[in-house]
Amino acid sequence: MVEIKLPDGSILEFEGKTTVKEIASRISKSLEKNAVGALFNGELIDLHTPIEESGEIRIITTKDPESLEILRHSAAHILAKAVKNLYGKEKVKLGIGPATEEGFYYDFDLPETISEEELKKIEEEMARIIKAKEEFKREEVSREKAKELFKDDPYKLELLNSIPEGEKITIYWLGEDFFDLCKGPHLQNAGQVKAFKLLSVAGAYWRGDSKNKMLQRIYGTAFWKRKELEEYLHRLEEAKKRDHRVLGKQLDLFSIYEEAGPGLVFWHPNGAVIRQEIERWVEEEHRKRGYQRIYTPHIMKAELWKRSGHYNFYRENMFFVPVVEHDQEEKLGNEEVPLTCEEIEKANWYAVKPMNCPGHILIYKSQVRSYRELPIRFFEFGTVYRYEKSGSLHGLLRVRGFTQDDGHIFCRPDQLKEEIQGVMDYIMELLKTFKLDYVINIGTRPEKYIGREEDWEHATNALIEALKERGFEYNIVEGDGAFYGPKIDIAVLDAIGRKWDGPTIQVDFNLPERFDLTYVDRDGQKKRPVMVHRAIMGSIERFIGLLIEHYGGLFPTWLAPIQAVVIPVSDKFLNYAETVYKALKDAGIRVKLDDESAKVGYKIRKAETMKVPYMLIVGQKEEEKNTVSVREKGKGEVGEMTIPEFISKIRKEIEEKH
Repeated sequence: MVEIKLPDGSILEFEGKTTVKEIASRISKSLEKNAVGALFNGELIDLHTPIEESGEIRIITTKDPESLEILRHSAAHILAKAVKNLYGKEKVKLGIGPATEEGFYYDFDLPETISEEELKKIEEEMARIIKAKEEFKREEVSREKAKELFKDDPYKLELLNSIPEGEKITIYWLGEDFFDLCKGPHLQNAGQVKAFKLLSVAGAYWRGDSKNKMLQRIYGTAFWKRKELEEYLHRLEEAKKRDHRVLGKQLDLFSIYEEAGPGLVFWHPNGAVIRQEIERWVEEEHRKRGYQRIYTPHIMKAELWKRSGHYNFYRENMFFVPVVEHDQEEKLGNEEVPLTCEEIEKANWYAVKPMNCPGHILIYKSQVRSYRELPIRFFEFGTVYRYEKSGSLHGLLRVRGFTQDDGHIFCRPDQLKEEIQGVMDYIMELLKTFKLDYVINIGTRPEKYIGREEDWEHATNALIEALKERGFEYNIVEGDGAFYGPKIDIAVLDAIGRKWDGPTIQVDFNLPERFDLTYVDRDGQKKRPVMVHRAIMGSIERFIGLLIEHYGGLFPTWLAPIQAVVIPVSDKFLNYAETVYKALKDAGIRVKLDDESAKVGYKIRKAETMKVPYMLIVGQKEEEKNTVSVREKGKGEVGEMTIPEFISKIRKEIEEKH
């Protein structure tokens, strides 16, 4: 007897195995008609999947967000069949084709290169398959049969060999002549795909390993309704306009030079202004919240990272350097007398820091701490370096060198919840100041972790209780914690609804134990503090990349590199323009004088391209009346003002962070 528990708590009983479709039909005919799959014991499955054991189920319809995974995975198989049809069933070798958060992709190995222009032809073939309503069929096969089916497809054979012995092997058919090694889930037929679009084609190493062959990856997306697809494509167009790499060059904010090294950011004067203003705000907020500013070295001995656990859990993302003893200096400077392998082996190995926490721990350990001192809150703008694969680097969003507004709180266990809430208050102030929306996630214990399970449970409960008491909504993301403790991650939403990695709070019982951190309690006994890792912005580079795209380059006045530009209508009024310029500069406003001998229309367009918040036009009328004609971002001409009136207006805007 199979017992199926429904969301309302009721139980359905079946003799032998059943299917999602049968369960939906038992609940209601309407649900059977609209069902596209189910969550069974937490796993997403489709209507084809047989259910042979008791468990909990929730039927998925097109109204549920989980249904998009089924839709998009099905669209990926339709794409794969279309490519095989067009480029030759024998020639095309299939990689993988999963659903993603925003769409799907499929990787192909074929002799010829697919261009962006050919995507339209592939779309047309997909539309033909969809119109024919070709069916998806699930089939369980033996390992031997699977090997026979995929004998000419090396990528599928590699995937097949990675399936553990005893685990079910399934293939999905689409029509009568296409099959793929796949766990699903899929729709009942291709005709259920109503709105799809192929977006781009790019190179991708097989299984993400640069040692493997480069395949061709076609990206696409799919939605249940044409309107939803059109809205998504509109967001993509908006995203292109807001691309921080393009705007970074246009606004002269930053550069990344290959000759210096990939993923290393050089801030130009304009970008440095934005960063400086943000850091100034962050520094002041830390001061108000009782943090002490510290500095730690950029490199530390490898042994320290072994003790912290980073070496074992993170070393593939770390940079290591050998430090040779002083008596080898002469050899180091002499290319003709290189160091031997033995001498390099004897070198002291240092790691360029990927995190700031060990440095903060050493400062905590520098003296005996009393319970009266706790909590101790340390903070630094700590620059760290992480080895990211070159193919994953992306402007400011994924780099190899970046700075964190990194802080660590050392507190008593009874102070933990209050400290978490204090950090959340700070994060909410940040999001309010920069006018950002957000989603809160709690990451629990991952597969690889250090420490005791009871400490993990204590830490996770502290995070949950802290959020519940403040009324925050949150999602639990199983297994997404750091290796040393659970965490709160804040996903920041930008102006067009995209999610960005943002603030994080991580509770750590493990590093205090590894480094034998203690404080003397009121009873005179040594006790173990709890450590909270937290970053309010996270990576400053990524945060500024987010802001560039969120604002579309049009920064609020307090952040704008140039807050106002003075534009004389001709050289005759240059002296008055200089008077206006000096008055604004003396008032602490970042102002520029455009004294180029060019037409005023050209100067205005130039200022608009640089997204300057205010343009002050001055000519004969303004000079006679001692005024300026003001053009404001997004509004155009807003009228005449005296110089003191404009200074008062812009200073208020800056002070109020507008």
